[in-house]
Amino acid sequence: MARLDRPDCVENGEGAGAYNEDGIPVVDFDVLINGDSDQRLAAILHLGRACTQWGFFMVINHGIPESLQGATMDACRELFSLPTEEKSEYMEAGPMDPVRVGTGFNSTVDGAKYWREYLKMFAHPELHCPAKPAILREIATEYATRTRGLMLELTTAISKSLGLDGSRIAEALNLENCFQILVGNYYPPADPDVGAIGMPTHSDHGLLTLLFQNGVDGLQVKHDSEWLLAKPIPGSFFVIVGDQLEIVSNGRYKAVLHHALVDGEQARMSFVSLIGPCLDAVVMPIPELARDAPQGAEFRGIRYRDYMEHQQSNKLKENAALDIVRDRQVSKNSSPINV
Repeated sequence: MARLDRPDCVENGEGAGAYNEDGIPVVDFDVLINGDSDQRLAAILHLGRACTQWGFFMVINHGIPESLQGATMDACRELFSLPTEEKSEYMEAGPMDPVRVGTGFNSTVDGAKYWREYLKMFAHPELHCPAKPAILREIATEYATRTRGLMLELTTAISKSLGLDGSRIAEALNLENCFQILVGNYYPPADPDVGAIGMPTHSDHGLLTLLFQNGVDGLQVKHDSEWLLAKPIPGSFFVIVGDQLEIVSNGRYKAVLHHALVDGEQARMSFVSLIGPCLDAVVMPIPELARDAPQGAEFRGIRYRDYMEHQQSNKLKENAALDIVRDRQVSKNSSPINV
């Protein structure tokens, strides 16, 4: 992709890094990886502030072509347009099945109507993909590989921002065998009188999430107790801190609450690439972060597979899934939780 010179960003103080007009942090990936030593250090510190203060940021100059983003969205749109019988085998899948197609049209929970069709595909360690459209597998393979590499590089920088070795989080979570899922979302327009929402308020179960959309805004994030509509810089990705980063950082970096709105006139689409620990990794606060914290470890250990299944099998309700591992009285000898 062409390099962005951050036309929509402002500098907020010497060395403080860039923010968009709404105050959302903007991380320049090219500077983070290829800048000189002082630039890389400043970028790492800015990334750490973004994770501490927001749990959310935009990344620019990431090297993933906009043409690949567009092809991914087009292939997903083609799948949604297939006749129901050509998707039916994936519509009965459970939350831990590797391919799932679903719809929330007209389903009502807690008085709100969910207005969404989705595709979920496990992408790593092995890619699982519907047979149609035929082009989807090739595109998903490239997209998964490139976005996974981007998120692993961000994880290295995040590890450094916590004062750790760059490989520390990756080693603790066995990210060489990380779990990755791709999710395509389609939100058709809905009359405001319907009272429809795209997705309820929640935090993501993984480590990091990359998200881009089709030009129709609808992602809102919660910051300082206020809801903010996130408007992306063209070509950028939103990066969302997930529950596993909150656990492994011992609460220093918070999983951000967010939800999706439905537009009254235009269809909205978004595409997500999420990485998490190896499914069999036991996730707990990194010992040196827990040791240095006045309160000690804030979370008990839990196998990521168990955590994900618990979160995906229950009604989404903010970050309630973290309650199964959150414990103010965790001892050094506490055993991992089985759920």
